[in-house]
Amino acid sequence: MPTKPKLLGLLMAALLALSACGGQASAPTAAPAAAPTTAPAADAPTAAPAAAPTSAPAADAPTAAPTTEAATAAPAAADLQVDKSKLSTKLSLYTWADYISPEVVKGFQDEYGVEVTVDVYDNNEDMIAKVRTGSSGYDVVVPSDYAIDLMAKDNLIAKLDKTLLPNIKHMKPENMGLYYDPQNTYSLPYNLGLTGIAYLKDKFPTTPDSWAVFFDPAQAEKIKGQFTMLDDEREVPGAALRYIGKSLNDTDPANLKQVEGILKAQKPFVSAYDSSSVARKLASGEIIIGHCYSNVALQARLGLNSGDQQYPGNPQVGFFMPKEGGTIWQDNLAIVADSPNLYTAHVFLNYLMRPDVSAKNTLFNLGITPNKEAEA
Repeated sequence: MPTKPKLLGLLMAALLALSACGGQASAPTAAPAAAPTTAPAADAPTAAPAAAPTSAPAADAPTAAPTTEAATAAPAAADLQVDKSKLSTKLSLYTWADYISPEVVKGFQDEYGVEVTVDVYDNNEDMIAKVRTGSSGYDVVVPSDYAIDLMAKDNLIAKLDKTLLPNIKHMKPENMGLYYDPQNTYSLPYNLGLTGIAYLKDKFPTTPDSWAVFFDPAQAEKIKGQFTMLDDEREVPGAALRYIGKSLNDTDPANLKQVEGILKAQKPFVSAYDSSSVARKLASGEIIIGHCYSNVALQARLGLNSGDQQYPGNPQVGFFMPKEGGTIWQDNLAIVADSPNLYTAHVFLNYLMRPDVSAKNTLFNLGITPNKEAEA
């Protein structure tokens, strides 16, 4: 793996290499309230009730400017003085596929003597449904922006004890205090990126630049069975909304009805709705194009080689933001409200914010780190 000082260069160079001629990637920072008119717009998804893909996403909400209180709420201590007598013997993490380095998990286990189990979900709604039942057995989850808002309102995640999180000082102010958790009462930033399209460059004589490759029936039919869409009831309708020139948070019934028709017409051509194995399928050539997160596209290009999570990369993988725009997102760390291991969960969150740990983790998941010291 590259050394930590090369982290920023690796991520930015790879993102630029993945970007195709016909589509620009929006800057991977916290989402603005409105997209610049000089580049394809990227929306941040705002909170909406968990519902079927054809139901209405919530209206746009401007991203709050980082608040001083949120950004400076952590104590000034160098790091947490852990009372090992308070640690549980086990901790359960529920997260996205290929999203935490096995080396990072092992490092926590070795340092604190806590066995960490990692389970994977495909989308926020599946995770929320599992947690909502109560006694899910999970301690730490990794919800996306809008999901934090939903889970906090439904008392599904715990308020954070920031006296146990001194490493919060390493977080970039621009990634703190966002609209879904203005004081970071419930969450801490973990990783951010974009949702666009990844593809095999040698399979497309003309580089695509639009969502039309998926949603225009004539184009979708040509790649029938060779493309995947994310298994995500916000991202897929959101992409279709962008295709018709609307915000991914649009709630107009007529627009949503149009999107429903687009998705029904597309369905016979889709190989699978898949959020967990897109990188592997692209790298192996099982699919030639896919609805994809930017970090997953990087994993497909560079490969994974860590523990049991191994596959070779494919240098033909490219990534672009469609000209109509796409999604910009931030995933977050949160503690499940009924976790029996609250102290250990806080120690784990603080460990993940340690700069050397965060850098190692980012080199694995290949997202954009919100940890300014890790970036350096």
